[in-house]
Formats: sequence, C-alpha cells, structure tokens
Amino acid sequence: MLQELPLDPVAHFRLRAEETVSLSGKVALVTGSTSGIGLGIARALAAAGANVVLNGFGDQTQIDELVAEFRSRFKVTAGYSAADMSKPIEIAWMVAQVARELGGVDILVNNAGIQHVAPVEEFPVEKWDAVIAINLSAAFHAIHAALPHMKARKWGRIINIASTHGLVASVQKAAYVAAKHGILGLTKVVALETATTGITCNAICPGWVLTPLVQKQIDALAVRERLSPDAARLKLLGEKQPSLEFATPGEIGATALFLCSQAAAQIRGIALPVDGGWTAQ
Repeated sequence: MLQELPLDPVAHFRLRAEETVSLSGKVALVTGSTSGIGLGIARALAAAGANVVLNGFGDQTQIDELVAEFRSRFKVTAGYSAADMSKPIEIAWMVAQVARELGGVDILVNNAGIQHVAPVEEFPVEKWDAVIAINLSAAFHAIHAALPHMKARKWGRIINIASTHGLVASVQKAAYVAAKHGILGLTKVVALETATTGITCNAICPGWVLTPLVQKQIDALAVRERLSPDAARLKLLGEKQPSLEFATPGEIGATALFLCSQAAAQIRGIALPVDGGWTAQ
C-alpha cells in the first residue's frame, strides 16, 4: 500500500530541506584546521553542536584565541592538538588523547596538507617525501587510530579532503597529484571495509577555494603581471574554474556537514567535487 502524501507535499519537502543537522554530543577531530578550509569545516561542525579538536601550526596566541572563540561562540567543548602530521606516533597520540579526554572520536576530517611545485626531474626528493607523508600517509595513520573508536560507538564519519587534483592532474605538482589520487583510493577501501557499519568514508575534492594562501597567490600574480586585483583573480580562476568564482571555506564546511548527516548515510566512498565545473571539462 502506498504511503499517503501530506496534503501539501511542497510544504512538506521544504520543511524537510530546512531541517538542521544536529551533531550534539559528537566529537570531531579536524587536522590542519587552524586556518583555511580546515577552519571552515571545524566551524561548520561546531555550529551543528559537535565538540571540536583543532590541529595545525600557527602562532600559539592566535590558536588560543580560536579555541576560546569556539567555546564562546558555539558553546561546545573545544581543544587543540599540536601533533605533527608527518609523524605517525604523534598522530596516534593525538587520536588517543582526544578519545581519552572527550570520550571518543566520532568525526575525523583529514585536511592537513602541504604543496611543492617543480618539474619531476627537478623535484627535491625530501619535498616528495614530505608531501606524501602529510597529504596521504597522515590520513591513513589517523584513520587507523580512529576507526576502533568509531566501531565501538557503532557510528562514524571519515571525511578526507582531497582536491580536484585527486581526479585530474596539473604540471609540476607530481607529489601533490599523486597524494590526492592516493587519498581517493584510500577513501574507497575504507568505505568498502565499513560498508555494513554505521561508519562512512568519503572525500571532498575542492577546486580553487579563497583561503589566505590563495589570496597571496592572487596578490603575487597581480604584482608580477601588473594586473588589478580583480583581473588577477579572474586570470587565476579562468585557467581552471569555469564558474569564475571561488568556493569558500564555509561552503566546504557545509559540504562536510552534509556528509555527517543522516541524509548521507548511504553515501560511501565518493569523491565529491566542489570545483565550479573544473572537472566537468
């Protein structure tokens, strides 16, 4: 027998769409979250009620101010770990500390990353090793440490921040492209291994996102080619991103929040581009 629809189905579905995601009582660990995309994700999760642990490098005074902001603005428990994502033992300690102090790890966002640009034959070996360690291996080590906690609670969300460069390549970015392609493979394997559980694993693939680091690239391009700020912005976007608009850290945060919702419970192992049409070309 078909279920009866409400008298006003349009109003019904509008109401469903406007329901907010609640992460009250959940614990989120976001790596590389003292600025940029990671900070945007951490704020989105905290706004939904999640207790959040930040991680990353930066001025300690500014980090302390960020933690205080999370506590006062979002009324959640917030903390910080200075774990170095290039060191597996520190990653394991970080996850153990979060679980011990906050009761578990429900949401893991692997966002920490670095970049180096050079042709393959000129690429410094130590830079290759560093990019692979932080952009790829760190995600494995964090998942390895966090999964038992999620399984114990029968619920979890693992979100790996990949890139459009996990789907397509660009010249002079051998280590970054290799690492981000690897992240997508890792995402699929973890998704399959947790497919019958309440744990999901997915990847977000941002294109150009307007972060402080990208703003520096725009400013440098403007100076180097004697362009206005707007012209430099359009030149940078025009090379890759058809929308000619940057995504924002807040938009990436909203995407991560959706993947944490019940609506995304059967979204598993995907690479979700947020790239203004970059990978549609």
